[in-house]
Amino acid sequence: MTGSDTSPSFRLAYVPGVTPTKWVRIWHERLPDVPLTLVAVSAAEAPGMLRSGDADAGFVRSPIDRSDLSAIPLYTETTVVVVPKDHAVAAVDEVTAEDLADDIVLHPLDDTLEWEQRPGLPAIERPASTADAVELVAAGVGVLVVPQSLARLHHRKDLTYRPVSDAPVSDVALSWPQDATTDLVEQFIGIVRGRTVNSTRGRPAQEQPKGKRPEAGDVRRKATGAKTSGGKTSGKSSGGKSSGGRTAGKAAGNAAGKRPRSGSAGAKGSRRGKPRRSS
Repeated sequence: MTGSDTSPSFRLAYVPGVTPTKWVRIWHERLPDVPLTLVAVSAAEAPGMLRSGDADAGFVRSPIDRSDLSAIPLYTETTVVVVPKDHAVAAVDEVTAEDLADDIVLHPLDDTLEWEQRPGLPAIERPASTADAVELVAAGVGVLVVPQSLARLHHRKDLTYRPVSDAPVSDVALSWPQDATTDLVEQFIGIVRGRTVNSTRGRPAQEQPKGKRPEAGDVRRKATGAKTSGGKTSGKSSGGKSSGGRTAGKAAGNAAGKRPRSGSAGAKGSRRGKPRRSS
């Protein structure tokens, strides 16, 4: 731990396309006395800001130099191509890099995608930023391949985007200096990982003590219910026997009281034995 443990504030850097709102809200709920300051930074500048101590932690894009920075991977973004709405690509659900072979594919200086071989035709000059590249796409100069969150960030009504199935992807991670893993950094790591306010450090929120698993309680309740149900069943069975006894008594009474009927049946039998008149 370092002296920053007692820092009155927490500085969180984030790169374009990342939305830290949810985690910041939880921070304010759990640590209302520790202000959190958001610092917007480009993807290229984020690692340097963490190393210099200008931010305690940050949401960054891969690649990440792990020699002096710790990182927790959070998610992988889909890569898309941004095109004008009247472009042929807008008529399909998905494209490949080969489908862009005849297009000028813009390559801004802040691009974070690592290509072995970039698709399409190169532009005469590289745009200074993704925002500049989007403006050129709108002007009909070319197309732009970026992580989906950046396409959403720079959304325009005259543009659309489609996934590029075989393009490199962009990973987003929470990163911080290895030698500055302060208590506040640990608190933020817990929030990002979804730990509850009562969870111990290093144990995810979903883990519960073995003796308090809901499944075990359910099993015990089910077992108790089964015994009670069985008892009721035996009582019903007992009542069934009693009912059976009454039924047997009724049957015996009926048998005794309906002997003439039996005789009448015999009379019918004797009538059946008489010869019929010959017509």
